[in-house]
This record gives sequence, C-alpha cells and structure tokens, in this order.
Amino acid sequence: MKVVNSRYAQYINKKYERTGTLWEGRHKASAVDTESYLLKCYRYIEFNPVAAYMADQPEEYAWTSHHCNAWGEPDSLIAEHESYLALGRNLEQRSSTYRDYFSEALSSEDLNAISKAAHYSMPLGPESFVEQVERLTGRSIGFARRGRPHDTLIKNKSLRPL
Repeated sequence: MKVVNSRYAQYINKKYERTGTLWEGRHKASAVDTESYLLKCYRYIEFNPVAAYMADQPEEYAWTSHHCNAWGEPDSLIAEHESYLALGRNLEQRSSTYRDYFSEALSSEDLNAISKAAHYSMPLGPESFVEQVERLTGRSIGFARRGRPHDTLIKNKSLRPL
C-alpha cells in the first residue's frame, strides 16, 4: 500500500503541478453542538477554499456543499440537517437565509474554537455540551501529558524513580 500511495501521489503531483503528500495525519472528527456551532462549521468548511486562495467566492469552488446549501442545487450526497431546514419554510427561503448568513465573517473566537476542535478532535460547544459528552462517554475530555500518568509511576513501586 505504501508503494501504491507513493506512486499515486507522484502521479497527482505531476499532473496538477503540486508537491507534497496527498493525505497527512489521521482522520479527525469532533462532536459539534448543533445549536451553537453547526451552521458556523458549515460556513467554516465552505469558506475554506476562499481562505486558501483556491477561489474568490465559496460557490466558485467545484467540490463544495455551498452550491446545494446557498443556491438550492440538488446534490444526492447532501442530507439536509434540521438546523438547515429551520432556516426557512421552503428551499428558496432556506437558500436566501443561508446566503445572508455568509455575508457575515466568523468571529476570530469562533474560528479559533472550530480550528482547535478539529485539530485536537475535541467536542465543539459550550461547557455544558462538553460535560454532556463526558457523561455519555464516561471519559474526561481535555489535554493530558504524553506518556504514563505520573500518579501511576508513584503508586507502582517497581516503577518508582530511583
């Protein structure tokens, strides 16, 4: 698989005059609080090609859900979420409201929160949402130091530092 991946990357890089790997790192996913952040994440994702200077407007990028969400173009790959459906009574109203939503830039606070959640695969939402995810998963969410927890080293006498 490594050879196949390497040769495919070489082929794509040569064909599209680019460099580097095609896929970097592991796939990451974050639970997103619907009420607070779902439509902000839509905006973040659909505006990425503009931020990366790949397009001047989101609708100019070929591989985007913006065509469907903002302009009502049918797409069998897109499932309309309840939050999107709540933007209007019909497709025309939803599309218009969605386009209006794009006229506002995301705040730097929202941009940072979404970037951090995506990078670290952390839940995205208010503290109450994070606590709910912790209760449902039975795990504490946050940043931890790498390696074995220090408490384990001290409790296990055979691992106690000399």
